[in-house]
Amino acid sequence: MKPLRLAIVRQKYRPDGGAERFVSRALEALEHQQIELNVITRSWQGISNPNWHIHLCNPIKYGRISRERGFAKSARKLWQKEQFDLVQSHERIAGCDIYRAGDGVHKRWLLQRARILPRWKATWLLNDRYHRYVMNAETEMYTDPALKKVICNAEMVKKEIIEEFGLAEDKIVVIYNSIDNTKFFPADEQSRLQLRQQYQIPATAKCLIYVGSGFERKGLSATINTVAKTGDYLLVIGKDKEQKKYQELANTLGCTHRVRFMGLQKNTLPFYQLSDGLLLPTLYDPFPNVILEAMACGLPVITSTTCGGAEFINEGKNGFICDALDIEKLRDAVHSIPDNIFGTDMSIAARNQIISATPENLSKQLIDLYQRVLAQ
Repeated sequence: MKPLRLAIVRQKYRPDGGAERFVSRALEALEHQQIELNVITRSWQGISNPNWHIHLCNPIKYGRISRERGFAKSARKLWQKEQFDLVQSHERIAGCDIYRAGDGVHKRWLLQRARILPRWKATWLLNDRYHRYVMNAETEMYTDPALKKVICNAEMVKKEIIEEFGLAEDKIVVIYNSIDNTKFFPADEQSRLQLRQQYQIPATAKCLIYVGSGFERKGLSATINTVAKTGDYLLVIGKDKEQKKYQELANTLGCTHRVRFMGLQKNTLPFYQLSDGLLLPTLYDPFPNVILEAMACGLPVITSTTCGGAEFINEGKNGFICDALDIEKLRDAVHSIPDNIFGTDMSIAARNQIISATPENLSKQLIDLYQRVLAQ
């Protein structure tokens, strides 16, 4: 039987990105199926695999709009030439068979970002040429007759797409991200104490973890403001060119000694294992993988109403949902997490929530989707 030739489009692959981790996990999950796996990308920094065909599309770019438009045109030309059976794009490119809306709806992100900007900057943001290009590209893609299905990683995003673009509900399928719960798991008590000693976190202190690059969108300012009020420790895992600004904020609030900037980490497991909860009051996030990673490690999650990951939270049982800018409610949520999460009901409930979100389940859902699309 001739294998299905699937092309996955992602402009730039970097190992620490959430969308990229979905791509790599999907590729790994699909590898043993009768599928020829192709990736169309501008830059591939992932692991090499002889069974994956990497097609580099790197046209000259002169700015953000040129970068987006050039890649879209080049990628579309390539997939039309190759005549793949299915094209699944993770970029807003008209003409794909399947679009995975991993970045959500651009206008919704802009409206959330506008909440933390002065009025003149918010107005400028919504009328910026680049952002108008992205919103127009979204509209063009959703109205293109070639589009057969949209994959959303949260019901939140599905609802937004229906409201913004009038897409038929049966054209959208929600497939949550997956997590390998054998790679992310709680430490035993002795290992946890050793990790605390190694990273100089007091054994009896409550320690929260924040994981994400792009500190403004992921809500690091609200995170630091919250921890300043609770007196707890915070580990910041990730990178941002504005890091110094957030370090200065911690200094101004008098909590520098409790806020540790750990940079980008290839192995985040030990940091989850020594912590008591994930604090991620993101302004807008369709579904960050770090929520699954944290819960797999037995950590309750505090996140925002504008985060698709909130759909995995049972309020008060395995985490809390707050407005991204409500510092008082965020503070109360942190107070509600046990000082030592190890072995608590909240920890067990957090891990139980993600047990079914396996790569195997993801593979099954994707294969089913591809078969339905091909049958059309």
